[in-house]
Amino acid sequence: MSTQVLRPTPKLPSAWSDASLSPKAKASDANKQHRRSRSGCFTCRLRRKKCDEGKPVCKACKHLNVECEYKRPKWWSHPEQRRHHKDIVKNIIKATKEKPAPSSKVPENVQPLSANTPPSLCHSLPTTDNHSEFMSATRAASVDSHFSPQFEIGTPQDIFNSTPMMAPPAWTPMQQQPSYFSSPYEVDVKTERQWFINDMPTYKDSVMSTFSAYQHPPMTGPLPTTHVDNWVRQDYFEDTRRDEVFPTEEPLDFHFFDFPHEPLSPTHQTVINVEDCDRYLLDHFLANVSHLVFPILDANQHGSPLNDIILPALESNKCYLHCCLSTAALHLKATGQMDGEQIDNDVMRHRAATITELCEAFTQDTDHAQILEATLGMILFQSSVGTPDDGLPDIAWHEHFKACIQLIEKLDLLKQQSPAEDPSDDHGARTNPSRHVPINMTLASWIDILGATMLGNVPQFAGSYREKIEANASSGLVELMGCDDRVMYLISEIACLESLKNNGAVDDLALCNHITSLGEQLSISEAATAGLEDFAHEQEVPVWGPTSALRPKQLSKNISAIFRLAARIHLCSLVPDFDHSSPAIVALLDNLTNVLRLIPAGIDGHDRSLVWPLLVAGAVSTQESAFRSVLAERAEALGAASTMGSFGKMQDILAEVWLNNDMKVDLKQEEYGETTVIGNGRQNIHWRDVMRGKGLDCLLI
Repeated sequence: MSTQVLRPTPKLPSAWSDASLSPKAKASDANKQHRRSRSGCFTCRLRRKKCDEGKPVCKACKHLNVECEYKRPKWWSHPEQRRHHKDIVKNIIKATKEKPAPSSKVPENVQPLSANTPPSLCHSLPTTDNHSEFMSATRAASVDSHFSPQFEIGTPQDIFNSTPMMAPPAWTPMQQQPSYFSSPYEVDVKTERQWFINDMPTYKDSVMSTFSAYQHPPMTGPLPTTHVDNWVRQDYFEDTRRDEVFPTEEPLDFHFFDFPHEPLSPTHQTVINVEDCDRYLLDHFLANVSHLVFPILDANQHGSPLNDIILPALESNKCYLHCCLSTAALHLKATGQMDGEQIDNDVMRHRAATITELCEAFTQDTDHAQILEATLGMILFQSSVGTPDDGLPDIAWHEHFKACIQLIEKLDLLKQQSPAEDPSDDHGARTNPSRHVPINMTLASWIDILGATMLGNVPQFAGSYREKIEANASSGLVELMGCDDRVMYLISEIACLESLKNNGAVDDLALCNHITSLGEQLSISEAATAGLEDFAHEQEVPVWGPTSALRPKQLSKNISAIFRLAARIHLCSLVPDFDHSSPAIVALLDNLTNVLRLIPAGIDGHDRSLVWPLLVAGAVSTQESAFRSVLAERAEALGAASTMGSFGKMQDILAEVWLNNDMKVDLKQEEYGETTVIGNGRQNIHWRDVMRGKGLDCLLI
């Protein structure tokens, strides 16, 4: 039968319009840029209210009797928890409003009004009790204010001449501004996507973006010189300094990759041929598995993995379809939603169908692009789902990758990424924006580099990566997986050096010289992140913008910093007589832990994109290290997902490494072969030796 998947149509709210604004005012309003403080408490930021930033508790939180948090709380990164917290605050505000109004009786200690009373108090209108969220109103707008309905804009009152007891200020008041500047507000735009199969709704997702409509009024006079303007100037200069440290993100390049399928029109209806007995697997894959595969690409271009990669491949590539159905069945088994012989048969049936289709196409020497797409899917999908002890036979990932190498050579994908044809400037930016990077080659490069460290071998395309270091060329690794391309190229060089060391092809002196040289190259690549590793513990580099929207560029910088620090640790581990408890390694691990706190955690976070650096860093951590407690907290935030895929396997390996390395040498076990005894009387077992001892032949990316 045929299953139809309708492409999602974003549902955007109607555009805001204000008929009261003249065209000139609208143009002036659009050309101005809003600056806002980013140091208020998170409760006021949740309510989108001005915070006086009082420490330890601001006035608004003190009045509402709610917790005032200046450090990012855990609920801030979870949309559901944030909405729940907002509802709680709303109920408190509602209860505050429903309190009886204060008595109108004038207290005895209040002095009668006189000529010395400021005009803004003696000319007040009747009050209202519902204009403020914070407290009951005790005074209405002054008739001298342009907010008052009795104020005549054409004839402003001279309050300084009408009140002889008040001296005129030493500065010239600003001219009357149009009232549209006085009402700041923010617009929430919610984009929803819905997929239908046989006219039945299946997968749905939504994204919320917040845009500020507040604009500062133009300055028509100098700032006042009295002491009351100090907080204004301080806030302005703090905001300017923050903008210098955390500049506005560069626009994303939405046409960076060359996808294997032609772009589909918005009205295109995708037809997927699937049997009735497998329809539930397709539904489960689209709803629960597809978003796990390319989280960074989805953060850069929301919906691109599903619309540009997965749905077109499901429609036209039968091998890819069987691979996805097998992955969906494996995910159902891993999450405990289904168990027993039936789900095991579904996993193995579609896994065998995928291999059969691949072998036939490979033998016929046709459809190379589709074969490569399905083979890479088998490698990547198996790393995203499943558990270490699923008990199902499978082909090792590096056996699949051997076929990928041949297909890449047949398709000549390396030439399409040639540095000579894709020059870059001194900062690593591609100078030929029309040059698209084949996404399958980018994915193969990611698997090649990190997979080589798993096996202790030289990457298959190490020569190409070395050329790109010299040419400062991009392979699209940061756009697809989040880590800077140059850092990944240097990890490839570290893998080459480790292979030479393991084969005895380099002596200790030459080894140390190479380690020093690669360390300097890592320092050069660090300049692009403005030394994030050094000041992460002193100043927050937020991944979330002022409107709680994810900043993809900053997320990639933070991920690159973590990979760079892990690469340094991996490089230092090649030093003869390496001691993982040395002060230098402890300092690197502390810096990595500080940067790790800046990565969004939880089920919607990006910890599953950091498996390799977490493995490298965790293997050298000690019992006293803060890294272990931070990793445990983030695993707890992931919930059941922390036991699946590469993240779950990484945790099992680290647990075995810690069990052995934390023991004294007299309790040393011999099951992992030769071990190194370090100066503190403990052993130093490599994580790769633990994998071999446990019989794990997996790709942790």
